[in-house]
Amino acid sequence: MLSENEIREEYLLLEKAKKDPEAFGPVYEKYFDRIFNFIFRQTDDEELTGDLCSQTFLNALNHLPRFEFRGVPVSAWLYRIAANEVNKHYRKLNAARVFSIEEERVRELVEQTAKSYDEELIRKLLGYLTELPTEMLEVLELRFFEDKDFREIAYILNITESGAKMRTYRALDRLRKKFNLSIKYDGKK
Repeated sequence: MLSENEIREEYLLLEKAKKDPEAFGPVYEKYFDRIFNFIFRQTDDEELTGDLCSQTFLNALNHLPRFEFRGVPVSAWLYRIAANEVNKHYRKLNAARVFSIEEERVRELVEQTAKSYDEELIRKLLGYLTELPTEMLEVLELRFFEDKDFREIAYILNITESGAKMRTYRALDRLRKKFNLSIKYDGKK
């Protein structure tokens, strides 16, 4: 989690990049891997991910002149652009969205929430997650796999902060009921 000072420093870097696009390089370097992995989990196609990731950073660079400080990390802005690129891709193809959830990340989540678990629970949970509606998967991915706070999730998905909290609560409630997990939801962060 970035401090307010770190968030402001990144915004100052973007302000500099508005005048000199070369100054965008450190932002690209810092966030490329995260954005690539975020897109890859939604496409499960490395070549397509590369294309969408390139388009994400190209759009970010092209939209720098209109960029405004909103109090969220620069990464939230990049995730929002990436999410829009993925959505645009699936709309264009009129295809069902893919979510490739890493078993290791699900295992981490279960280890934090279940008193005991076995490989069968992990397997069932992985299968069940792919059956959840897209809006629930998006918030779970951003909250638990990308470690975003509710303000960032709201910004990325272009919803209200209370909407981000509600979607998260509903998704976690479904998982709790289905798998008897004790996933904590404090409504904070």
